[in-house]
Amino acid sequence: MRLSLPFTFVLLFAACKSVDVPEYRRFETRDPGAGSGGASERPIAFETEARRGDEIVVDGKWFSTGADVVLWLDPEGYNAYRTVPRFDSDGPMGLRYRTRAAAGGGDVLEAIDQFVLHYDACGLSRECFRVLHDRRELSVHFMIDVDGTIYQTLDVREEAWHAKEVNARAVGVEIAHIGAYPPGQTEPIERWYEPGPGGMVLDWPDDLGDGGVRTPDFVGRPARPQLVEGVVGDATYVQMDFTEEQYDALVKLSAALVRALPNLGADLPRDADGRVRTGTLSDAEVEAFRGILGHHHLNAAKRDPGPAFDWERFSRELAYALARP
Repeated sequence: MRLSLPFTFVLLFAACKSVDVPEYRRFETRDPGAGSGGASERPIAFETEARRGDEIVVDGKWFSTGADVVLWLDPEGYNAYRTVPRFDSDGPMGLRYRTRAAAGGGDVLEAIDQFVLHYDACGLSRECFRVLHDRRELSVHFMIDVDGTIYQTLDVREEAWHAKEVNARAVGVEIAHIGAYPPGQTEPIERWYEPGPGGMVLDWPDDLGDGGVRTPDFVGRPARPQLVEGVVGDATYVQMDFTEEQYDALVKLSAALVRALPNLGADLPRDADGRVRTGTLSDAEVEAFRGILGHHHLNAAKRDPGPAFDWERFSRELAYALARP
């Protein structure tokens, strides 16, 4: 069976205005390359001549971001509609998402009022998809690779499985990063970074090859060149910062989502003094919150996006992006 949602194309003139995706289809369940006994979903070609390459898909419509976006519909994309593994042939089969229920019987997009930021702890988006999809049977709407490429794996209207506390009401993004660790337990950081001119430089392990990074000969430089130490919850961690390209892509993606989703605001979880909270919100606070938050705000066992994530920089740049026409 093939599911399809045809739409009428309207030329996109202004950033972040919606455009129906021509011949938009979520997936097909039969992969001719899988053999007579196989079944999988794969991206379906659609009209690309009018696409600029910066659009995300929200409820079957394109929204421009101003960033480099690869969709699950693209040949090089990562397709979370698949029910079979992408890389690991012996991985589990089954759905990694479900269709999002509308809030109170209304528009499905009105149910979405949170955007959850994760680091993937895999270091690269290709590895993130391999772990989430192939091994853990999970999903996330977006991934941001070290070079700032945004990958969208599902339409935002779907419920991805990335933050079980709020999946029904949230959009999620996995930012490629090896993670934050207690001081003295930094061996993973040492494997992924090396000293370079002006500070540390990203240098992923050789067994990952080109890492799937789309920018040829990309050199990843953390926005701050030294280890950042900070508190998340009740513990202290150290972490290298994200790349400039990732901050830029995240701001553009966030601005597009805030504009596209009627109940998603740009607020961050702040304390009485206006500082972004470093600890976990209570159940009541999570229920009341509308805006952008980290995984650690939802679950005390999590520490992402980590102490190096510059919330104030992100907030300033997002406010500036949303203020532009």
